[in-house]
Amino acid sequence: MANLGFLGLGIMGYPMARHLLEAGHNVALWSHTASKCAELAAKFPQLGKVCATPKEVAANADVIVLIVGDTAMSEQVVFGEDGLMAAAKPGTVIVDASTVACAYSKSASARCKAKGVDFLDAPCTGSKPGAESGNLTFMIGGDKTVYEKVKALLEPMGKRLYYCGGPGLGMHAKLTQNLILSNLLQAFNEGLVLATKAGVDPELMLDILDNSAAKSGLIAFKAPYVFRRDFSTNFSVKWMHKDIGLMLESARDIGVPLPLTSLTHQMFQAAIATGHGDEDICSTIKVLEGIAGTEVKKREA
Repeated sequence: MANLGFLGLGIMGYPMARHLLEAGHNVALWSHTASKCAELAAKFPQLGKVCATPKEVAANADVIVLIVGDTAMSEQVVFGEDGLMAAAKPGTVIVDASTVACAYSKSASARCKAKGVDFLDAPCTGSKPGAESGNLTFMIGGDKTVYEKVKALLEPMGKRLYYCGGPGLGMHAKLTQNLILSNLLQAFNEGLVLATKAGVDPELMLDILDNSAAKSGLIAFKAPYVFRRDFSTNFSVKWMHKDIGLMLESARDIGVPLPLTSLTHQMFQAAIATGHGDEDICSTIKVLEGIAGTEVKKREA
């Protein structure tokens, strides 16, 4: 049994924290929505503790996991007034599973280290299904000795843990993964709208893709949602748009051109502008559907 902290009980954070409690750990909980903390703690009355501030979490935990929406949120809960660093003891390990700016992850590691606190960037992938099943994939950056010390504590949340190197490199790996994913999705959107308007059955087109060099796990997973017009959120358009922005920012910092990703960023912006920001990323197809005057959906029998 370990004394853990968890901050951020959103779509992914809630089931992640639940897995830590199910593993028998004491978990101090904080979230912007306090009712979620109370609900989860009530399910594990001997293990869950509701905290009023991140500072209170730090006072009750030796290893703290957080997963929040963006860089500003992470900085606030770690370094802000009543943040984790206001009460974190030397030797505490902060594991940031959020997807944030690479430059911030590096600076956060240095700022924590100056006060005897260890910081790992550990963004994860797997969306809502992976979080709920405990099968997320983590990409970790930071001190390898610290990673080895906390590795077993992360395993209730995810079975694939990749140590990527020093501070910020876990974040670089995550953004690379999301770069490829978002561009694949844009290619799917263009291809299926084109084929559907030309008269090809979308389900037939998917079968062709699944049996060709264009086969993609992402497409195979997302296409059925599009065909039945189910855009309930596993990973929202607005958060992927934020991640694409981080990719472009990182690329600018290290001098790498990303022309295709820049266009995908604009298409996600268009999806947000047309009211789909809170829907799943597969709803971005609606932008091209609207322009082309067609809809990619399951044909009636």
